[in-house]
Amino acid sequence: MISFVATPIGNLKDITLRAIETLKEADVIFCEDTRHTVKLLNAYEIRKPLQACHKFNEREAAQKILEASRRGEKVVVVSDAGTPVISDPGNVVCQVLKEAGEPYTLIPGPCAFVAGLVLSALKADRFAFIGFLPDKQSEKKALLEKYKDLDVTLAFHSAPQDVDKDVKAMYEVFGERNAAAVREITKIHEEAVSFTLSQGLAGEKRGEYVLLVEGAVAKENPLNELSEVEHIKYYMEQGLDKKEALKRAAKDRGVSKSVLYPFAIDL
Repeated sequence: MISFVATPIGNLKDITLRAIETLKEADVIFCEDTRHTVKLLNAYEIRKPLQACHKFNEREAAQKILEASRRGEKVVVVSDAGTPVISDPGNVVCQVLKEAGEPYTLIPGPCAFVAGLVLSALKADRFAFIGFLPDKQSEKKALLEKYKDLDVTLAFHSAPQDVDKDVKAMYEVFGERNAAAVREITKIHEEAVSFTLSQGLAGEKRGEYVLLVEGAVAKENPLNELSEVEHIKYYMEQGLDKKEALKRAAKDRGVSKSVLYPFAIDL
């Protein structure tokens, strides 16, 4: 059996009982950095063979994981902190296992961007996780362009040396918006700082950040200023039949076609 196990993102006490149990039962643990993982295992007096699984050897490690599982071994996959696969190694492993028909499971737990979303106090009913942005500023902006019109909170990961460049690119693409920078999550110096993109994040940057940016404000369609009849007639004058015009007007106004149908009867 193969288990992906979420590990603490800061405070070692955030590990779950199920995660500890799974680690103790493992025959082998594949981890992003053996030096990092051994500290966690030592804290819970767990001694297990460790093998590397990072971005530079992930496909090779995936084959070893698959072979170990088929030998009947209990295999655990962890990253340095948080949930494997989420801005961490593991996705290639999942793909290899899925293609091979080998079952695996996830022992859920800490996830930095979810914690950051809560601490930001920005709207959390709908959100999009983007993760780390590319290094090149042109590529950052190209990626951000894809999300600039989403009316949901956007979540990013950012290394301390990249925060200022990331925020600058966001401002150039998104324009002015409210944002929050969350760092040291679950640790003594945890903080969530609100700011606007034009201001940028003040102060020295230390530690990994979760950056949250509010979504785009929906642009009001000028056609919605027309009366219901005028709105439907506008589309009919563009050459659409009444049924299609009714459908378009309803979509513009965010209502069902049945709401506008009475206004179209005499058209």
